[in-house]
Amino acid sequence: MTTLHFAQSLRELVGGVEVVLSDIWGVVHNGLESFPEACEALHAYRSHGGTVILITNAPRPADSVQRQLRKLGVADETYDAIVSSGDLTRLYVAEHPGRRMFWLGPERDNSIYRGLDAKTAPLEEADYIVCTGLYDDETETAEDYRGMMLKARERKLTLVCANPDIVVERGDRLIYCAGAIAELYRELGGEVIFYGKPHRPIYERAMALAGERQGHPIDRKKVLAIGDSVRTDLTGAREFGIDCLFVTRGIHAEEFEGLDQLDPKSVMELFGHPPKALMRELKW
Repeated sequence: MTTLHFAQSLRELVGGVEVVLSDIWGVVHNGLESFPEACEALHAYRSHGGTVILITNAPRPADSVQRQLRKLGVADETYDAIVSSGDLTRLYVAEHPGRRMFWLGPERDNSIYRGLDAKTAPLEEADYIVCTGLYDDETETAEDYRGMMLKARERKLTLVCANPDIVVERGDRLIYCAGAIAELYRELGGEVIFYGKPHRPIYERAMALAGERQGHPIDRKKVLAIGDSVRTDLTGAREFGIDCLFVTRGIHAEEFEGLDQLDPKSVMELFGHPPKALMRELKW
């Protein structure tokens, strides 16, 4: 299929859908304010018996993500559970006791090793790296870390990426994330372990939680993913075998000007395999 289906509302897509796996940043909020209609859509879907699992590449535990959502005005009733790449990264740290971690990221992400017996060390003494982001994502890019990554590669350190996103919206700006550094390190020949979308573990965890809520294993044909990133949301859903509703107001907004006029070849170049449907912003 190379044609695009533009949906007007979520309700027209969820007949027979038991579970929605929704991205957060770019779909539910933009980092500074929530999107009321998107929150209302997810809440309405839940009120009709559906289960909503928020899946996010936030490099923090689910409870920290929930606190941020509350501050932005996203009610707890909007969703059933949250699965974050931070949760999965914490499992990696917990499963490697006694090993020394070099933590690369802003101070606001320190909850990623809260409650863990995590031993931190300078890069020169560490056994592996956990990257949650840039130290200053307002001014820096991945290139500012090339020297550091070259030193890490010389020591053959594994880099655990707690947020595979390259960029994310913050208001009307795009800022770099941990994925940008991880991709640079991989280009330099370093070993990277990615947690979060588009990689399989975060979907498996979300499906397990959804099955608990529904009381039975979930058929992937009855799951709809929602996201705004071709690289993470669309690719992750496709590789996991579930349909995807693509929201165009997010990080790709400029690329989608005149999207309804694209020819099949352009559609393939932009998406690869097109999503089940597109909406500018999530509405019920």
